[in-house]
Amino acid sequence: MSNKVLFRPDEAAALMQAGKAVLIDIRDTESYQAGHIVGAVNVPDVFSYLAQTSPEGLQALQAQFAELFGNAGLDGEKVAIVYEDALNTRYGGSCRGFWLLQYLGYPKVGILDGGLRAWKAFGGTVDNSTVTPAAACFPVLPQAELLVTTEQMLAALADPAIKLLDNRDKDEWLGESSSPYGKDFAPRKGRIPGAVWLEWYELMDTRKPVAAFKSASQVRALAAERGLTPDDEIIIYCFKGARAANSYVAMKLAGFDKLRIYLGSWNEWSRDERLPIETGLPKGAVRLLPQVV
Repeated sequence: MSNKVLFRPDEAAALMQAGKAVLIDIRDTESYQAGHIVGAVNVPDVFSYLAQTSPEGLQALQAQFAELFGNAGLDGEKVAIVYEDALNTRYGGSCRGFWLLQYLGYPKVGILDGGLRAWKAFGGTVDNSTVTPAAACFPVLPQAELLVTTEQMLAALADPAIKLLDNRDKDEWLGESSSPYGKDFAPRKGRIPGAVWLEWYELMDTRKPVAAFKSASQVRALAAERGLTPDDEIIIYCFKGARAANSYVAMKLAGFDKLRIYLGSWNEWSRDERLPIETGLPKGAVRLLPQVV
């Protein structure tokens, strides 16, 4: 697989012009139809899909996205470049697309740095015509080492060598809301026991006209405050794996190489009554709260 993650708008434009890339727009259909990068294909399921990590759930995920990405024209040769409005919108949807394609084993995948906002600032063209490319045979070679199942997450609770990172919003972390879809969308509120907390947007620099990831040194410093180092084995979770993917990319760029995502995240965990949860203010969180209030 390619090591390149972020593609500047000019790089994406050159690849598109040469017929070597497919741009994947993960926004909802209405937003896509209102204006998208010329030639981009709409795959909104990248953002909206709620995954289950049982064997049957993973088989369903692989089958569905093999079809969707095949219909988008991804044949294993073209670079898949995923984008949303900006890197800090839609809860990290473009990063979820990047991670999902990596998990499925696609060899050439990246993210449009700065998303649609950066594309427009670059002077890239936008239109509202629906793009329907010739379908391709999408190769599926699942990279199981990138994903954590519910059973693996449960086992990780007893392994002191594994660190858990919850990067949801504060009200979810404290158990005041079950999800970004509504306070009672999921049946239980709280967090996975033992997880440390680092809100996903703390890793974003929003002072610039187009949001970007913070520098590697800044990301490492924020992680260190939570006791996380680049040498640690870390599992990240949020509600459905989008914000987790955003932090995954930010931390990968900062030199964290032992990262996995619990794709089912809180949506899956909260629906299984046999799984433990914590609620209330956790130990060690008091000193962190003033930074984000």
